[in-house]
Amino acid sequence: MPDKPLTVLTYAASASLAAVALVYFFNPNQFLDGDSSTSTASTRKKGIVGLVNPANDCFINSVLQSLAGLGDLRLYLIREVHRRDLDDVSTYTSVPEKVAQGEDINRWKLLSLQGGEVTRGLKSMLDQLNERPIYRKTISPQGFITVLETAFGTRISRAQQDAQELLQIVAERLSEEYDAGKQARQRAKRRMLEKALDDCTGQSEDNTDIKLPGDLEVPTLVSDQHTTENEEGFPLQGQTEARVECQHCHFVPKPTPTGFVMLNLMVPQKGATTLNECFDAHFKTEIIDDYKCDKCRLVHAAETLNEEMTFARTQEQRYTINAKIDRVRAAIDANPEKAPDGVLLPDIKHAPNRKIARHVQITRFPKILVIHLSRSVFDPGFYSQKNSAKLSFPERLPIGGILHRKNYKLLGLITHQGTHNSGHYETFRRQHLYPPRSTPNEKNTTGPYSASPTPNTSNQPSPRMSGNLSPMKNGNPEDIGDQSFAGRTSFSTTQSPNVSTHSLSPPSTRPTSGSGAAVPSPRNNNVTSSPTVQGQPTSVLSPPPEAKSSTNFSRYSGSLDLSRFRRKKASDRWWRISDDKVRECNTTDVLAMQKDVYMLFYEMERNDSGIS
Repeated sequence: MPDKPLTVLTYAASASLAAVALVYFFNPNQFLDGDSSTSTASTRKKGIVGLVNPANDCFINSVLQSLAGLGDLRLYLIREVHRRDLDDVSTYTSVPEKVAQGEDINRWKLLSLQGGEVTRGLKSMLDQLNERPIYRKTISPQGFITVLETAFGTRISRAQQDAQELLQIVAERLSEEYDAGKQARQRAKRRMLEKALDDCTGQSEDNTDIKLPGDLEVPTLVSDQHTTENEEGFPLQGQTEARVECQHCHFVPKPTPTGFVMLNLMVPQKGATTLNECFDAHFKTEIIDDYKCDKCRLVHAAETLNEEMTFARTQEQRYTINAKIDRVRAAIDANPEKAPDGVLLPDIKHAPNRKIARHVQITRFPKILVIHLSRSVFDPGFYSQKNSAKLSFPERLPIGGILHRKNYKLLGLITHQGTHNSGHYETFRRQHLYPPRSTPNEKNTTGPYSASPTPNTSNQPSPRMSGNLSPMKNGNPEDIGDQSFAGRTSFSTTQSPNVSTHSLSPPSTRPTSGSGAAVPSPRNNNVTSSPTVQGQPTSVLSPPPEAKSSTNFSRYSGSLDLSRFRRKKASDRWWRISDDKVRECNTTDVLAMQKDVYMLFYEMERNDSGIS
C-alpha cells in the first residue's frame, strides 16, 4: 500500500514527459523555442521573411537583411531598374570602342554594368525580404548569389567569409553600375542630338560648318522625364578629402577627393570605448615626418640655381641661369605643384624633409552611412585575433561641423559572435514603414497633389443624400430617380425635419494647412445654395456655426480615425534575425550589443522623411 501512491505519481510524471516530448517532436517551435510563445493574430503579421543557411551563408544573409531595412536604398533600386525599363534597349547595349583615356575597354563587363545586372538582382531579393507574411516564411539567397557569380565571373566560396568584404564588393559594384548607366544615357543623348542636327540641316557629310538651329529642341530620354536635374546618386556613396599643410612654409596642396561607400573605423584596444572616439581617431589631425613639400622643393631649386650663378663664367650662362630662376619663382607664386617648363629640378632625394599636418574631412555626406568597426588585431607573430572591446554607439548620430551638420538615425546593425577566424553573424533591423511617395509637385502650390488644399471654391455644391430615403411620391421608390439634384443638395425626412441625419457620402478626411486633420462638421438637412459672388456660386459645404452641435461633432469624430494624420513616434521595435530565425526586440536590446557590434547602418534624417 505505501508504494501505490508512489507508483501512480511515477506513471503521471512519465505520461507528462511523454506528452511534452511528442509536442516538441511534431512542433518544436510552438512552446519551447519561444518563436510562437507570444504568437497571436497580430504578432504573426509583423514577421518578416528569413533566409536559409545551408552552408556557412550567415555572412550573406546578414548583409541582405541589413540592406532590406534601408528605405533610401530600395527607392534607388526601384528608380534605376525603372529607368532602364523605360529607355530604349540600344541605350544600354551600345558600347564605345575606347574610353576617354584611349584605352581599350572590356565589352562584356561594360555591358553588364550598363544593364544594371547586380542592381536588378538586389532589387528582386530585397523585394522578397520586405514581404510581410502572415506565417513563418523563409527563402534562399541563392538567386542573388548566382547574380553575383555571373556578374564577376567567379564562384563564391562557402567557407567562413567576412560580411564587410561582401558588402564592400556589392556596394562598389552598384556604384559602378550607376556611373556606367549615367554615361550610357549621356552618349545616347549625344547620338540623338547629332541625328536631330543632321535631320534639320540636311547638309552633306563633308560640310563641317554646321550650326545648331535656335529652335531645335534638345532630345531627352524617356527616363529623364521622371527625374530632376539635381539627381541624387548612389545613396551609399560619399566623398572625403585629405588636407595636407606643410609646417615649414604652410603650403596647402589641392586636396584630392576620394569616394567611399563605407567608413572603416579602428576599434581601440581597451576595455570599453565609444563610437565618437573611433571617429575622433579617424578624423584627427596627424603629424607626418619626412614629407617632400612641393613648394619647399622649388625654393630649394631656386637656392641651388643661385649657387650656380656664382660659378658662372660667361654672360650667356648667367642669362640662362637667371631665366631658370625667374621660371622657378613664377611657379612658386602661381602653382608650386606644377614644375616649371624648361627647368631641370634637383633630384627629389636632395629636397629638404618637412613635417606636415594631415587631416581627413567628409565633403559629401551619403544618404546612408555604413560604418565598419575593424576588430582585427595583428601582431608581429602573424597571429590574428579579435578585439572584444565594448563599443557604445548612439541611436542618433550627428556628423559634421556646426554649419554643415547632418543627423543620422540608426536603422540596422550586424553583430559577430565568435573568434577572428570563425563565428556567426546576426542582423538587427528597425521596424519602420516609409509613407507612399508621390510625384513631387513643386510648381503648383495648390491642386489635387499639393500639400495644402486649394483655396478655389467649387463651381456647384456637391449633392448629398440623407441616410433615410423615406420621402417618395405615391410610395413608389422608383420615383426618387425623377427628382433632380440641380436645385437641391439633400433630402429631409418628414418625421424629424429639425434633426440632422447622416449622409451616405463619407466625411472628408483631407488635412488642412492649419491643423493635422480636418474634422468634418455636421451637415444640416435644409441646405440651400448661397448667393453668387461675381457670377460664381460660393461653397455651401459647411453649415453656419450655430448649426454645429457637440453631439454631432462627437458622432463624426468618433467614427473618424485621426491618428493616421498625426506624426508617429519613432519605432522602438526591432527584428533580431539569425538566418531563418526571427524574433522581436527593442532599442535597449540593440544598444546593449556593445561587445559584438561589427557594422552599423545609419540613414540621414530629413524633416520631410516621415520615417516612423
